[in-house]
Amino acid sequence: MTEPDTGSDKAGLFAARSEPGSLDPTRPVRPGEELDVDRLAAWLAGALPEELRASFAAPLVIEQFPSGHSNLTYLVRGGGGAELVLRRPPFGNQVRSAHDMGREARVLELLRGHYDKAPRVHARCDTDEVLGAPFYVMERLRGTILRRKAPPGVTLDEATLTKLGEAFVDALVELHEVDWRAAGFGEIARPEGYVERQVSGWARRYEAARTDEVPDIERAAAWLATHLPDSPPPVLLHNDFKYDNLVLDPAELSRVVGVLDWEMSTVGDPLMDLGTALAYWVEPGDAAPLQQFTFGPTNLPGSPSRRELAERYAARRGLSLEALRFYYCFALFKNAVVAQQIYARFKKGLTEDPRFGAMIYGVRLLGDAAVRTIESGEI
Repeated sequence: MTEPDTGSDKAGLFAARSEPGSLDPTRPVRPGEELDVDRLAAWLAGALPEELRASFAAPLVIEQFPSGHSNLTYLVRGGGGAELVLRRPPFGNQVRSAHDMGREARVLELLRGHYDKAPRVHARCDTDEVLGAPFYVMERLRGTILRRKAPPGVTLDEATLTKLGEAFVDALVELHEVDWRAAGFGEIARPEGYVERQVSGWARRYEAARTDEVPDIERAAAWLATHLPDSPPPVLLHNDFKYDNLVLDPAELSRVVGVLDWEMSTVGDPLMDLGTALAYWVEPGDAAPLQQFTFGPTNLPGSPSRRELAERYAARRGLSLEALRFYYCFALFKNAVVAQQIYARFKKGLTEDPRFGAMIYGVRLLGDAAVRTIESGEI
């Protein structure tokens, strides 16, 4: 298993209707993204652990989790009501290394016994024979997932949001304290030169996906390439740590019970993970257009600021924040490239998801935010 091709056009956004009996929403499968139910049922009958097979005998019901812009996530419900989550690459995917299902499943397998917030993988298919692409199935972690708006029946007062912010940081710290060598992640680890590879790699991906001229993106890329920091000791990274990838205990929202979406996990500079988390953390004082790109209730009263999150993280791990501007700027730049990749897929007709047509506006907003960070030094 190698370091991921993090050219994956991924990001999570938007909520949908609530599924009965759950705070984690699903919906009917989008047209063009349907799965072959009969072939899947036959595969599950032979691939699942024996104790689960009877629960997933046909007929199966398949729905889709609507958030996310990269790998597709489905809810598979067996005839007796038991549930699994299935992950597969997007339809129209042309870069297999950016959507490596086998690698993502392997990351989760290695995490077992080392990070209790990772879901358990039950089976994986490494060929195209069943669903036209590799995929895997894992346990469903039931709980509350926060997106742009609180789910029905969830109250987010100031005290709750403060505790939530602290729990958010603490879950990231806990991940970064995993002994990645003991867990077996040496097989994917290439921490030397990680930051430089990320900067140059995302710059190349932007050029490959370019459609419109966005000068701020080019300026940010040039600045990042000439301001590479010295990295602290490497840790296991999630690389997409944000509220809508966390599963919370409905009875105690400040308790994180699960972390989802490990497709970009690797080993590298811990402040890259922190920067990514901060880039998703929209504050009340941010420009009005950026308020549309929230990934949780980060801009509500009581929610900690980006600076407060960073300082809590640094205090817990004993790290300096001297180069924080670089890490935050890079994360904004990376998110802009992700948005550009998504928009490029839409423009080429590889997806009909209407959300993707607006991504070019996100590219411009994030480019502007990156340049403002460079000029002001503020996060």
